[in-house]
Amino acid sequence: MAAPLMEKLSESLGSPEPAVRLMLSILIGYPCALVYRQFLFHQTATVIHWFHALSGLALAAFNFGAQLYHSAVCILVQFLMLRLMGRTVTAVVSSFIFQMIYLLAGYYYTATEEYDIKWTMPHCVLTLKLVGLSFDYYDGGKDPSQLSSEQKKSALLSAPSLLEMFGFSYFYGGFLVGPQFTLRSYQRLVAGELTDCPGKPPNSVIPAMKRFSVGFVCLVIYTIISPYYPDSYYLTDEYEAQPFWYRCVFILLWAKIGLYKYVSCWVIEEGSCILSGLGYNGVVDGKPQWDACANMKVSLFETTPLFGGTIASFNINTNAWAAAVQHVFKRLKFLGNKTLSHVSTLAFLAIWHGLHSGYILCFSMEFFIITVERQALALVKDSPLLTKLANSSLYPLIYVVQQFVHWLFMGYSLVPFCLFSYDKWLKVYSSVYFCGHVFFLVAFLIMPYLRKALVPKKEPSQKKQE
Repeated sequence: MAAPLMEKLSESLGSPEPAVRLMLSILIGYPCALVYRQFLFHQTATVIHWFHALSGLALAAFNFGAQLYHSAVCILVQFLMLRLMGRTVTAVVSSFIFQMIYLLAGYYYTATEEYDIKWTMPHCVLTLKLVGLSFDYYDGGKDPSQLSSEQKKSALLSAPSLLEMFGFSYFYGGFLVGPQFTLRSYQRLVAGELTDCPGKPPNSVIPAMKRFSVGFVCLVIYTIISPYYPDSYYLTDEYEAQPFWYRCVFILLWAKIGLYKYVSCWVIEEGSCILSGLGYNGVVDGKPQWDACANMKVSLFETTPLFGGTIASFNINTNAWAAAVQHVFKRLKFLGNKTLSHVSTLAFLAIWHGLHSGYILCFSMEFFIITVERQALALVKDSPLLTKLANSSLYPLIYVVQQFVHWLFMGYSLVPFCLFSYDKWLKVYSSVYFCGHVFFLVAFLIMPYLRKALVPKKEPSQKKQE
């Protein structure tokens, strides 16, 4: 009965059935959050864990059928590792190796030439959750003085129960597409601590509806415009026959519209987290904050002219997990080199996304672009002429040009990420003469000469004072 109904719904919407199932599942998070607020907020932890585990399993079955066993197996193995190995480096390393190998094996055996919504999609989110859990449990055995402020917030003082791990892993507000959150945050939610009204459900309905509205607008934009910018158009003779400028503008618009697919899912999902209370982030200047589960800074995403700004606004929780908090980047201090740590983190993220060559190329391009952009920003800061120009009445024009360059090469970097295989992305890059690689390589090579020409030499007295 359900299958024919879903087929009819996907046909009427003009979207693939897996995508419709995914979006319906994200939306179901809102009634689940309302049930929790209305009937379960004052219930015992056991009842709440059962509700989260069963509702999440139902969503997994609705989307992936019997393949939900993959997530269940990994949760069970993680539970056994914590209990049998304890707070040891062995447990952390074993967890990382097992969960990553399982994910990569899933990628290998389910890989196709297209982007498919299958069980590996939520499993990559789960992998970070479970690996992060092993780090947090390990940190819980350390002296608090050895921990950073972030580690203190997430450190686990006791091993979770199996039911608690299932509730945490299958929580409807984060199981399918994220965001990432720690078990400690989930425990505080279950304990009724994540509220601006102690002892009562949080006043989060309006903030949740605001995020839902933003996400819904992004979803409508994507649904209406994305059919005009399909990935498949890149591989047609018609695209190759277009003028060079048209091919570049297509890349720019394709990237901008295509990213709304992710923006809409994350922002709508964030709304259900806010509604449940998981998005509560304390009080600042007398106002409750609801951004603990924010995976997108939409205003920054829409306005920043910088590549670094777009990266900072996008997939925030995953980037925080990998780079800024504690699980990868900060634990690579032993390498003694920030650049090497950055490269290692990006390599991990590329592999975590999948086994296609396009992921490696995309994150390699990201590293190169960010490196050049940082050098350019430093040059503008140190050059009186460029600083004056940036603060002049010409800045609106500069901003427009900067945005064009920003989104053109953002799209250029995303081409291999979305087309996956070598033969496809190479065809597109060849059609635009590898303009992104040429642009940033030239910028990188001439940057020292521009600095010599535009930055005044410091007097010996200035150097001594510094």
